[in-house]
Amino acid sequence: MKVSGFSFIKNAVYNDYPIKAAIESILPICDDFYIALGLPDDGTKALIDSIGSPKITLFTSNWDENLRIGGRVFAMETNKAMDAIPEDTDWCFYIQGDECVHEKYLPQITAAMEKYLHDPTVEGLLFKYLHFYGSYQYVGSSRGWYRNEIRVIRNNKQIRSYRDAQGFRINNRKLRVKQVDATIYHYGWAQSSKGLANKVHNFSTFYAGERLIAEKPADSFNYANSARMVKFSGEHPNVIKSRVAASTASFDPERYKGSAKQGLRHRLLQKLEDLTGYRLGEYKNYKII
Repeated sequence: MKVSGFSFIKNAVYNDYPIKAAIESILPICDDFYIALGLPDDGTKALIDSIGSPKITLFTSNWDENLRIGGRVFAMETNKAMDAIPEDTDWCFYIQGDECVHEKYLPQITAAMEKYLHDPTVEGLLFKYLHFYGSYQYVGSSRGWYRNEIRVIRNNKQIRSYRDAQGFRINNRKLRVKQVDATIYHYGWAQSSKGLANKVHNFSTFYAGERLIAEKPADSFNYANSARMVKFSGEHPNVIKSRVAASTASFDPERYKGSAKQGLRHRLLQKLEDLTGYRLGEYKNYKII
């Protein structure tokens, strides 16, 4: 069984994305790894090169500014990285630049890929998610955070990244997947207030277009998604522990309760989910089999 990792990234240094940790978190179970690096380079190439692994193939890519609206360029860059994977690969392991996999899950992921290797009805593997918010000490638990996403797919070039790179489809059909007993640690929102304000500004330019590019980022972040935060009591992946230790981000969800008010409909649906475990109206870009 051959496994290839793949990802895309641009300006990881400027935007403070943990791309190095993201790659290192799954590299042990990948035979090779392909990364589309967006230009211009802010030092991200040197950061990735510092991993020092012969498994990694990095190639540069010019982002299509015409695909800015709706974040479509993210899917395009994901597809470029996926298309670089050779034909003899069986499974493709996708990781985004602000995600990590805990080393404790690697055996389960490998076991699942081996289990379904010769079962063509299984087109991908579905992972659970932890979304860190405001710091490395809190995770979001409200309906606003997605709970699952596909991160391992078969090496089928008909499979394409969907919309703004949230999931995959084949000929516009949802992939048939199996849930794997593993969790993605999502660190994209685990920054300081200033860092998050800058992230939102930069990220928004790929959804709202040119009008935001010349605007100045806000000086602080309002933490509007701070409702239903849960204190994280587990251990972070080894590859990101030094980053966690060096972080100056501090966040107290109690302080921002006033800016995180939810409407009646949201509160009722959340209550239903708390009682039953079922999330009514949940977006699922996959079909569990």
